[in-house]
Amino acid sequence: MIPEFDPSGAAGAQFHTTRWTLVMVSAQSQAAGGKAALSELCRIYWYPLYSFARRRGYSPHDAQDLTQGFFLHLLEHKALTQVDRLKGKFRSFLLASFQNYLSNEAQRARSLKRGKEYEFVSLDWENAENRFRLEPADYLTAEKIFDARWAMTLLNHVMVELGRAYAAEGKGSTFEALEIFLRFGDSRPSPSYEALSEALRVSVAGVKTLVHRLRKRYSVLLREEVARTVSDPAEIDNEIHALCDALIAAEGRMTP
Repeated sequence: MIPEFDPSGAAGAQFHTTRWTLVMVSAQSQAAGGKAALSELCRIYWYPLYSFARRRGYSPHDAQDLTQGFFLHLLEHKALTQVDRLKGKFRSFLLASFQNYLSNEAQRARSLKRGKEYEFVSLDWENAENRFRLEPADYLTAEKIFDARWAMTLLNHVMVELGRAYAAEGKGSTFEALEIFLRFGDSRPSPSYEALSEALRVSVAGVKTLVHRLRKRYSVLLREEVARTVSDPAEIDNEIHALCDALIAAEGRMTP
């Protein structure tokens, strides 16, 4: 069961699994915590939009201003009126809204002064441009790169959250030893169970159990994260499949 949004403001911990449409409605009505929940989703998924703008031919500085300006536009409730007409995915909503913003308000975005008094969130623009330069630039459209980058962002976020959970349990070394079994498209050879048995000082059977538990926890967190970005739990599997297809289309050429 996906927790619902609590407008009392007492359910901050529930933001982690609240579906995006509920977040948007709460932010639109300025309910306590709604804007914070929306900001958290945007903070995680900003880079695919920056990459999209760059692929559309905007300069690094313009892409920065457009991405930052778009989130200000979103958080100031100027795009939230669309929420009732949209279905399903935060990913689709965000890209459609951004494309509309590029078309209709690019001039306004270019005129924003970087370093304005109010800023959406501190973003790593220099690293973003370094990552963008490594993106495949031949046959992939901006939309396909957006989807593949969204998938990579989601998977990386889940890995970070899982690593934090293991570290909080005092099992950080176990996670570091086993995380390669979760890496999508990682070309590094996986260590043998025997080598892990020696390193972790457990039996081979124990290593297999640890890997099984790691994968199970990863799967749970992955579904929870995807659930944040769709409006209906019934859409989770389809969204996971769509993101896997996006990664396959990119042929593993996306950098972390």
